[in-house]
Amino acid sequence: MKLEKIIIGITVFFISFLIAAGVLLAFINVVARFVFNEGIDWAFELTSYLFIWSAMFGAAYLFRIGGNIRVTILIDLLPKRISKLIIILVDLIILFYLLLVAYFGYLFIFDPDFGIKISGEISVDLNIPIWYIYLILPLSMIIAAILTIYKFIEDIKTSADKIVRKSEIEIIIEEVKENVGEIK
Repeated sequence: MKLEKIIIGITVFFISFLIAAGVLLAFINVVARFVFNEGIDWAFELTSYLFIWSAMFGAAYLFRIGGNIRVTILIDLLPKRISKLIIILVDLIILFYLLLVAYFGYLFIFDPDFGIKISGEISVDLNIPIWYIYLILPLSMIIAAILTIYKFIEDIKTSADKIVRKSEIEIIIEEVKENVGEIK
């Protein structure tokens, strides 16, 4: 579980750093445009990429904490053992999906015949190979898959009586309470 904490720590750092960098760059560009009448040409493109990357890392993190959108009415109505089996099955389906998206994201970039890397396409304002930008797709899906494996293991180890059946709002409230407790 130490590796899990390291992966989560790095992921949360990237989320925070990318959002902060995007906001700072957008602010600097606004100031440059309105105070000095000279905007930064590449700032809008980079800001967009920073926010996209932060969203993708954020999505990867949400798979670990169970923050993905779900409809739990069926799980709430079924006996606890069957609910646990469904939760484990959902973990496996999510894992399969994430690995599939990571694989096709990899092919989209690195396929020797049709990949975006071989096309030589570059970004308009930043003038860097566009495949660097698209690396977030397989990268974030691999991170999400790893974190989903940890969630899957946790769900298997948890007894059916203690399987967490919480809505997204309950998860958010608990995390806020934990974070407020850490601040005190």
